[in-house]
Amino acid sequence: MAASSSKRRHKVRRRADMSLLGGIRPPIAVLSALLLSLAGITALGLGRASQDSVPEAVLTSQQHFAEDGAITMRASIDESVTDLTRTAGLFSAGDPVSPDAVLDKIGSVYQKWTGTAVVEIESGRMLAARGENVPVTAVDTGKLAEKDGLSPRIVRLQNGESRLLAFALLSWPDRPQQLLIASNSLRFPGVSKGQFRSIAVVDTTGHILSRDGVAEPEQVKTAKQRADAKRSAKQLNSFAETAATKTKQHPLKAKEPGSGGFPGVSGSLRGNSVRGDRAVAGYAALAGPQPGEGTLATSLGLTVVAMVDVAEDPTRVAGPFFGLVSAAALLLIGALAVALLLGTVQRPLLKLFLESRRLTRGDLTRPVSVPRFGETARIGRALERLRRQLLGEPADGTAGGAGSTGSGRRSRLGSRALIVISGILLLAWSAPMLLLFNRADSTVAVPEQVVSDQRERTHTISDRVRRALNEGHADLVSVASLIGNRTSPDDMEKVLERTRTEHQRYRSIYVRAADGTVQARAGEKPHGLPAGSKGKPLSQPITVLNESGKEPSVAGYAEIPGRNGAMVIGEFRIDFINALLKRPGLGQVRVVDSEHRIIGGNTGYLAFDSLPERLDELVSGTNQRVGMNAPAGAVVYRDGNGVQVAAASPFAGGGAAKQLRWTVVSWQPASGLAIPEYNLQNRTVLAGLLGVTAAVACLGWLYIVVVRPLRELAGKAEALADGDRRTVLFPHHHDEVGAVTRSLEIVRQQLQEQRKRDSAPLVGRN
Repeated sequence: MAASSSKRRHKVRRRADMSLLGGIRPPIAVLSALLLSLAGITALGLGRASQDSVPEAVLTSQQHFAEDGAITMRASIDESVTDLTRTAGLFSAGDPVSPDAVLDKIGSVYQKWTGTAVVEIESGRMLAARGENVPVTAVDTGKLAEKDGLSPRIVRLQNGESRLLAFALLSWPDRPQQLLIASNSLRFPGVSKGQFRSIAVVDTTGHILSRDGVAEPEQVKTAKQRADAKRSAKQLNSFAETAATKTKQHPLKAKEPGSGGFPGVSGSLRGNSVRGDRAVAGYAALAGPQPGEGTLATSLGLTVVAMVDVAEDPTRVAGPFFGLVSAAALLLIGALAVALLLGTVQRPLLKLFLESRRLTRGDLTRPVSVPRFGETARIGRALERLRRQLLGEPADGTAGGAGSTGSGRRSRLGSRALIVISGILLLAWSAPMLLLFNRADSTVAVPEQVVSDQRERTHTISDRVRRALNEGHADLVSVASLIGNRTSPDDMEKVLERTRTEHQRYRSIYVRAADGTVQARAGEKPHGLPAGSKGKPLSQPITVLNESGKEPSVAGYAEIPGRNGAMVIGEFRIDFINALLKRPGLGQVRVVDSEHRIIGGNTGYLAFDSLPERLDELVSGTNQRVGMNAPAGAVVYRDGNGVQVAAASPFAGGGAAKQLRWTVVSWQPASGLAIPEYNLQNRTVLAGLLGVTAAVACLGWLYIVVVRPLRELAGKAEALADGDRRTVLFPHHHDEVGAVTRSLEIVRQQLQEQRKRDSAPLVGRN
């Protein structure tokens, strides 16, 4: 029995010790640690002595600008190779034609190559050439049959310039096979770089293959201009080497904040500062349209680098004072809240735990030390009454004494109220951080470079859409010229299907006869044609077929020579146009027609809906011609709803799409940009959110684990002191409240045994 009693006492002691690992101490300790950490974060995040001289928004904008250039170049290279291959395939499928006829037809349909040539593969003899001299000697015709022998490649000319060569085969029965070669420079088609930006194409070694925007020293007049030109060239070379090294990383490992949805490697760089201007750059490697998806252009290993000089801003949004004061206030308020919890919740509960253990050990000589208020006070008074009952006092409290008041007197201030008071103290610091301090208003200074980049990037997208539509129309012209007047409907369908497969821009492509009947079709069912269009040519080569509905229908037309008004019609997928508008860092982008109705967008929109009034005015203003074209424009709107950056760019340049008179407009709230005022506001709000989260999490933890079980235990302890000997008390957790519960259960059992001993003689006499 002694051994069993010893084991039982050891088990109880071990459980009591284990309770100290949980219970009331961890929530308060974690709250203290979180408040200390938050004070440090506040002091460091809000109390920086200075800010970056170049806002992060400017660096991110340069990164997006380089990504735009990389996307444009990749699409241009892939499109050129596809057009050349498809055109050669269409020629090879027909009757043999002379090399001069091939080059003349290509030159009349596509004005994209600086030079073209046809070479007989077996002999290496030049059969025809157009434009600038094509570096034929750099092509080893003996290796064309090898794997990737017809892939595009970059060659270096004697003058130091680089050219991109694309290849396609011309094959007819009983004729020597011919090689069609197209040469082009590595300059950016349709990228609006602005007045002071330099842009370059870099190979895998960091060597600049082509550049634009940096003047050569011999092109300027003054010594200062020559020095600036040399400095810019040196800085651009440095950026090129760094970018080539960084783009060798895996895209997932090299992803940097602000890269958005770009599937390749991109980032931003800082350069040297000269006379208050700092050189910054963005870089982006050519990447496929989808992550992990390569193309012929991406196999070249090219990188785009865009550099611009930005005026540094020496002013500061906020000094260290606010951050230090906020951190000190949090430490003071946090210390009060923790001290309140320690003094009014933790310490009384631990004292109660020790007093209850003393009673279970049989130490009944000293009165129970009763806490002053709360549930612990109720349990303490119940323990004192139980101590007196163990000494022989009746349960109804008729013996009088300090503990004889029963459960009638209860403290008005419970543990739940104490936790609420602690929460209010912490909220007194967090709420102003969330709602009042460091609010950015409509006077926020938006960097001029960000506004300029919004304009130039919008202009780039506008030109990108225009060129894509022009490319689509050129494909239709090419197909129409190759169909001619002797192609059967079956052969027509083969040509149309091949064109639609190679170019995913069409939802439907078909041949319509002069009487309006469809002779051949590939893809989906055509939309209805405009009224009065049957039997006569349409006025515009690209037009919108409908004026209402869920989806605009945009179609291109090309008349087939020798077929009395028959046409090749290609209807563009609206998703193809929308995909051209999806660029990070521009906000919402819309394409509107000449009447300012929405045709496409990068986010959800209603077809043929109107723009907001002020954006409609911006579109009207940018469509006012200055010289030959209407220039792009940008504006910063400031009102009660915040600050907004908007830009618009009408179609500029030639081609079939120019007659559409479409405009691309973009806008975004400045609060989404990494501007110092908004960064400070966001950090302040984050500090307030962290404070609220820490208070709710820890105080809620304390309430669930300690306060709620303690309130339940107070009622049971009072019932036990009032004479309830039947209700068994069992702990839910091995913590301080559970230990007190176990002690009360032991006292209950002792009182039952005492009652049995007191009633045994009476039963014997009966």
